[in-house]
Amino acid sequence: MNGMIAPGHTMCAGCGVAIAVNLISRATPKDGVIVSCATSCLEVTTSAYPTTAWNVPWIHCAFETAASVASGVDAAVKKLGKPWKIMAIAGDGGTFDIGLQSISGMFERGHNVTQVCVDNECYANTGVQRSGATPFGSSTTTSPAGKQSIGKTEWKKPFAEIAAAHRIPYVASASIAYPPDLIAKMKKAFEKQPSFVHIHCPCPTGWKSDVSKTVDISRLAVETGMWVLYEIEDGVLKITKRVPDRKPVEEYLNIQGRFKHLKEPEIKKIQDRTNAEYRRLETIEDSKIKFWGV
Repeated sequence: MNGMIAPGHTMCAGCGVAIAVNLISRATPKDGVIVSCATSCLEVTTSAYPTTAWNVPWIHCAFETAASVASGVDAAVKKLGKPWKIMAIAGDGGTFDIGLQSISGMFERGHNVTQVCVDNECYANTGVQRSGATPFGSSTTTSPAGKQSIGKTEWKKPFAEIAAAHRIPYVASASIAYPPDLIAKMKKAFEKQPSFVHIHCPCPTGWKSDVSKTVDISRLAVETGMWVLYEIEDGVLKITKRVPDRKPVEEYLNIQGRFKHLKEPEIKKIQDRTNAEYRRLETIEDSKIKFWGV
């Protein structure tokens, strides 16, 4: 199989989601995978009727139902006695917000499904609206920056930690700038279901960034501590790439138009929050106790 999707999709130049799906393909189990895909950029760019870019069995479902459809597929696969793996994939809107209820139910019931969030931190497909994954200070069409606004005033929802609180076997964050790490985590996620993998996917359109800088932006997110690479396996947290000498968050913010309005006080607030969150995760890792016991 030459990857889960074939050439000919209509994803934007520099799309982080396209890179993520190609990397996920390298971790696909040899017995095959069935994909449940929520309405999203990924869906509309790979399945324009009457064509498809998918090389694997693939189901398009409503924004909020990728996990519930995957749960039904899991029941069917068990009944048939087949070895196929199941993956539910959605953007941040279909994960953090609209899809939260069905994902929580799937985790609680213990279905053999790997839930993947390809996170571009906005509702990119419908006009770059604010989502629960949108970072503090980001300007979107529904949290616009202006004289009386700094953009979104809330911090990004800690969805990976919400997933881990369900006490599922495996949760991980990943980045398209670190392919071996992402591929290794996806392989574990397919082996230890139910599981959740959260992939950082820069969006040049929504982030107002250069299409040639997608991987550089993703790498900077890790190097500044704005995106921490870790896994929570059987409740134990491990940071898979520690960055002791982190770059200033300003380097990450300055190459994206969605943050260009931020002034020194807001940037300092983001820096302080980033430092505190990084220390918190380090403390949890060093404690060597179950994540949900902290």
